[in-house]
Amino acid sequence: MSGLKSRIEARLAREWQRRGPLAWALTPFACLFGAIAASRRAAFALGWMKSVRIGVPVVVVGNVTVGGTGKTPTVIALVDALRSAGFTPGIVSRGYGAKITRATPVTPASPAQLAGDEPLLIARRTGAPVWVCPDRVAAAEALCAAHTDVDIIVSDDGLQHYRLARDVELVVFDHRLGGNGFLLPAGPLREPLSRRRDATLINNPYDRTLPAWPDTFALALTPGDAWHLERPTLRRPLAQFAGDRVLAAAGIGAPERFFATLRAAGLSPATRALPDHYAYTTNPFTDVDADAILITEKDAVKLGSWHDARIWVVPVEAALDHRLIALVVEKVRGRSPA
Repeated sequence: MSGLKSRIEARLAREWQRRGPLAWALTPFACLFGAIAASRRAAFALGWMKSVRIGVPVVVVGNVTVGGTGKTPTVIALVDALRSAGFTPGIVSRGYGAKITRATPVTPASPAQLAGDEPLLIARRTGAPVWVCPDRVAAAEALCAAHTDVDIIVSDDGLQHYRLARDVELVVFDHRLGGNGFLLPAGPLREPLSRRRDATLINNPYDRTLPAWPDTFALALTPGDAWHLERPTLRRPLAQFAGDRVLAAAGIGAPERFFATLRAAGLSPATRALPDHYAYTTNPFTDVDADAILITEKDAVKLGSWHDARIWVVPVEAALDHRLIALVVEKVRGRSPA
């Protein structure tokens, strides 16, 4: 069943990049989806449904497309930038796949199946308070109650979670941009490309030409030295894997972006794309003949129950434009405290 699901998702991903017969056939459903989404946005804008302010500024980092675009490294870099600007940030997230029904703190020792892989990675990388809940308002309120020094909240995703009032919205795209420009299910868009936001970040390893959208910034993701999963203090520059038989594997929203990063570093790996948020309950690499297996940090936080000495983890750092950081700081400092 998982193989069939993966094939369907791969087919849709290809179709969403062009306006072919399948996309046009699905446009009636896209119109219905768009009408429902627009009605919900209007209900919050008109006050029929209430947004909740939690007493500190809120910055939402999200996307209007389906699939991974680089939000998690962006959140990590933004938290570091806000700290450097004198803030004490906390992070809230839905916790994709997390088995929770109420606001729950995430620590570096939390199991991934409880916390979700992305919140756990953020907690480990930033050391900041991280809380998860399907209701991001509940997560933010619980976080602020438990950490009274927190003076700003960064929401990992949640762009469409309008119940959480926000002061800044950052929308992240990758090289696919808005695909064919159609709403779901005819295209990859959850909301129209014209949706209001404070800034747009383009994570594009193939072409650094930015679209002519207002307040658009390049998002640079740079890989660091790989670290050994079983001996994390052991590090190797990526160039040192050039002579090895390497498999690159990724269970993320856009695995090809990870593979392209390794190729840009001079490697020619075999590749294996796994489903996004892949659980790793068993070792999927037992059939692999390789000297080294390179995976992402998001994958690594879920590898705790079995061991494979060939696995190395490739960390990624996001470099945010200083003008973007200044824009965010200006907007949150200009907001009056609740």
